Amino acid sequence: RWQDVLAGETCDALICDPPYGIRTHRGALSLRADGIKPTIDYSQMSEQDVAEFASAWSERVKGWICVMTSHDLVPAWERELLAQGRYVFAPLPVINRYVLRIPGDGPGSGAVWMVVSRPRTRAFSGWGSLPGWYIRGQGDRASKRLGGKPLGLMRRIVADYSRPGDLVCDPFAGAGTTLSAALLEGRNAIGSEIDREAYEEAKRSIGFEGDLIDGQAFHSQHRFQFG
Repeated sequence: RWQDVLAGETCDALICDPPYGIRTHRGALSLRADGIKPTIDYSQMSEQDVAEFASAWSERVKGWICVMTSHDLVPAWERELLAQGRYVFAPLPVINRYVLRIPGDGPGSGAVWMVVSRPRTRAFSGWGSLPGWYIRGQGDRASKRLGGKPLGLMRRIVADYSRPGDLVCDPFAGAGTTLSAALLEGRNAIGSEIDREAYEEAKRSIGFEGDLIDGQAFHSQHRFQFG
């Protein structure tokens, strides 16, 4: 759990794709058109979880916090980040892939929402203009994990919301895509992942050796822990 292995950590930017709300999880667990039931082996995010996360991280992140979420949790993220004194922007659509609505009773969805916030300081008010949306490129390879984002997409987001040499944190690292994106963009990276299978996959994709890496046992640019 990030609460355990990242306790007390600080960073320059926090970019993550945590679990979504209950409505999205129910939809993802429903039967596909071919009759196969997808599996999600992690729990949904509640509004209480959002409040805990925003309270824990807002003062520990020196710069931007970028959180991808489902539409039903957008109000909670906005409310809790505002309550921590951050400036919160209108949610940005992140278009990964079109998802057909299984019942066939209306429009499908091709986007998740990224809630972006920054400190209310002069330094960040002059950061510069940024895109109002992100779209998966034709050359972006899909993630192997359910809900994962392509590496190319995450590289663009990391490049926009951090600077070279910054420490980028992902407390919900999954298969390590955001951490890999940060390293490829010349940033430092730290993260945690609660699922053992995803953690092992992330280690392979990033190039870790050993287990339970920390800043002393491995280079400080590659701190990644299993919680």
